[in-house]
Amino acid sequence: MIVLYILCVFFAISAFFPATGNPHWFFRTADFVRLQSIFIEITLLGLLVFFGWEFSTFEWILAGSLLFSSMYQLLKVYKYSSYHPRRIPDFPSDGCVSILAANVLQDNTNFDAFLSECNTYNPDLILTMESNSEWEKGLSSLEETHPFSVKIPLENYYGMHLYSKKELHNVSIQFQVEEEVPSIFFDYTLDNGTSLFFVCLHPAPPSPTENETSKERDAELMLTGKIIREQDKPTVVCGDMNDVVWSRVTRLFKKMTGMIDPRVGRGFFPTYHAGYRFMRFPLDHLFHTKDLFVKTMKRTTNFGSDHFGMYYEIHLKKKYNPHSTQS
Repeated sequence: MIVLYILCVFFAISAFFPATGNPHWFFRTADFVRLQSIFIEITLLGLLVFFGWEFSTFEWILAGSLLFSSMYQLLKVYKYSSYHPRRIPDFPSDGCVSILAANVLQDNTNFDAFLSECNTYNPDLILTMESNSEWEKGLSSLEETHPFSVKIPLENYYGMHLYSKKELHNVSIQFQVEEEVPSIFFDYTLDNGTSLFFVCLHPAPPSPTENETSKERDAELMLTGKIIREQDKPTVVCGDMNDVVWSRVTRLFKKMTGMIDPRVGRGFFPTYHAGYRFMRFPLDHLFHTKDLFVKTMKRTTNFGSDHFGMYYEIHLKKKYNPHSTQS
């Protein structure tokens, strides 16, 4: 029973670690595992009742703490579940662009499986993260259908490649916070002449093997948010953010930019880890400004990476009146 008591105390308390504001990975991890933590807390509550419930004051406090903690976490994640009322995006469309974004895992060599996903969805834009020189070679056939590209082959698990059917404008590769962690900025022109501003991100996560704290990742999101606030055109942010959508920093990012998360009411769409069903978190995201809407949003099948890819169809609301056309 002592082990059970210790587990009950730890899980009842750990749910509130992120609220301390401490950027160390140990305190931020609780944000990632909220779905799993809710399940564990309910299981611990059941075990507490099953194994010798004595109606002691201490056990009542433990049970109450587990219930309070699980409800607190449920409130954090509920709006991203499929049970939350969904705002159906049924606006008239004045143009569309589709994107397939995936962390392909640098060590994964199953190029054909990913190319099969590309053929299945046939997106206008293909974004890969963790793609190095070997992945660049493995995806060379994409240039037949997507002749316009941005290539950043790196061997540090932060390489990025972008392939497009149409010409990209004002392309900029920036290393916003860390010297070897790039971001891609570009304009994409719809058929009606409206220019969309895209930002592709893959900041480093807080972890024992990466950055000890989340300061670098948080800083990149905040810097990106400031850039977006200066834009006067429809904007999309996409990539492996290495953060969950209910975290304080991601919620602050959405608040400061006014961007919309199309995941709300559709489901969690957990993308990592593709190999372990119970340990999956929604780390790959897309956010967009209010003049856009996502009509289709799908998760790919497993193509050998530790992440699933995400496919989106992004539409421009017909009522939007662009200030400028193609650059």
